[in-house]
Amino acid sequence: MASYELKDRPVFTNEADEDIFAGDNDAIQLQRLGKKPVLKRNFGVLSILGLSCTILATWEGLLDTFTIALTNGGSAGAVYAYIFAWTGTACCFLVLSEMASMAPTSGGQYHWTAMLAPARYMKFLSYITGWLAVIGWQTAFASAAYLSGTEIQGVAILANEAYNAMSYQGTLIMWATLVVALLSNLVGGRFLPRLEGFVLVIHILGFFAIIIPLTYMSDHKTDREVFLEFLNGGNFATQGLSWFVGLSGCVFAFAGGDAAVHMAEEVANASVAIPRAIMLSVLINGSLGFGMLIGILYCAGDIDAALNSPTGYPYIEIFYQGTGSLSGTLAMCSILLIIGIASCIGMLAATSRQFWSFARDRGVPGWRLWTQISSRHLPVYSTLLTTTIATLLGLINIGSDVALNDILSMAVSGIYSSYLIAGGLLLYRRCKGDISQDNGSDETTVNVPGAKLVWGPFHVRGIWGILLNGYAVIYMIIVIFFSYWPSDMNPSVQDMNYSVVGTVGVVFLAIVYYFARARHIYQGPVLETS
Repeated sequence: MASYELKDRPVFTNEADEDIFAGDNDAIQLQRLGKKPVLKRNFGVLSILGLSCTILATWEGLLDTFTIALTNGGSAGAVYAYIFAWTGTACCFLVLSEMASMAPTSGGQYHWTAMLAPARYMKFLSYITGWLAVIGWQTAFASAAYLSGTEIQGVAILANEAYNAMSYQGTLIMWATLVVALLSNLVGGRFLPRLEGFVLVIHILGFFAIIIPLTYMSDHKTDREVFLEFLNGGNFATQGLSWFVGLSGCVFAFAGGDAAVHMAEEVANASVAIPRAIMLSVLINGSLGFGMLIGILYCAGDIDAALNSPTGYPYIEIFYQGTGSLSGTLAMCSILLIIGIASCIGMLAATSRQFWSFARDRGVPGWRLWTQISSRHLPVYSTLLTTTIATLLGLINIGSDVALNDILSMAVSGIYSSYLIAGGLLLYRRCKGDISQDNGSDETTVNVPGAKLVWGPFHVRGIWGILLNGYAVIYMIIVIFFSYWPSDMNPSVQDMNYSVVGTVGVVFLAIVYYFARARHIYQGPVLETS
């Protein structure tokens, strides 16, 4: 059992930091977790909720990917897949919220794994969890930028029939999106929190700005067509198997729930604000997403024309069919473009913080460089590296847009695998009764590897906590397993899902680095304070 002497205020690297953080209860709590406070807490509940909601962007992301569930599952399959994904995600987010309340650090999953794992397995499990989160978030950010860039290209195709779209142009637009995200993140201060609060308003009002004219002006399908018609477009052995393969379209619309976690060291009253933001985001986004799904299925019109749209995005054709107005369709699409770019800005912030935190604990090569903090209290080098990785991944689109879609699958499998390890260990500890209640004393507020575990302010007690945690684990296993499947039973070489190769390949290289060097320098979360 480790013991820690709790100071009445944090330990700082210089007098300037001491002036900024002195008397800060969040800084004191962070020190109790073994970390020095070096980032400024500019986010409040509303701004971190805005970041969480716009990174999830469920109703917007669903428009990009609902055809996956439509192809394998049909209209009815998409509805029930969404409900399953919503309930499963809610339980996953509940588990994340409980762990974030126990230990609100930017490390998130790998820190929680180190905290919850048996001592003999702690270092390796924490290391692998950290790398899975790195894989998931780096590819998720690249995927978001790719979608934003190609959506802009799709709208240009609709607006100008003479435009001859080329793959390299989509990559160039993607890079322009990355530049906007980078510059927005380098501003620092209160800019990003205020931007996220503003985009939250657009996220909510934009939903009504699209769904109202679309449902009012479109011809509607029957209830039977929407809720009872299934489809096995991938020619799988059974309709049930086809439905599980199509589930990934709805799962992606909920990906990124731990974004708020990785901003924890920049959020005031993080142990309470982070769980609130996560749970409110799944409630708000889940409701808006379900409304958009039902609306788009009723108004889908000619599905074949939508699936073969030259824009590359069926929802653009559905908007145009429904409204019959080019200007109206462009106005509706512009809402999605604004939110897409804003989502990239928030994703860059969350992704760079996750990588910075893992580097701070010496989990990646070159960790001394990536952990440096600028005078504006920003992890600039980690932000630049994350942008560079996404820029390089964008080159894949020039050779094969299908291959870049596999990057999206890597995002889902990487992020959910990191959830699974941490959530599974929490369930294990829960069933053993190893986590005690917080009685308000200093000794029970330390959640670091080797110390006694205590619940944070947010958690579900008793049998309900075990049941919901168990359901989340089962859901995560299903999501990870089917994220590697191709969309057709007999895929061609071009249509094969190679995400398993990418994910396993990076994990293999991480393991090689672990045994070659990292096992000597990575010991789990570094205790920077005593």
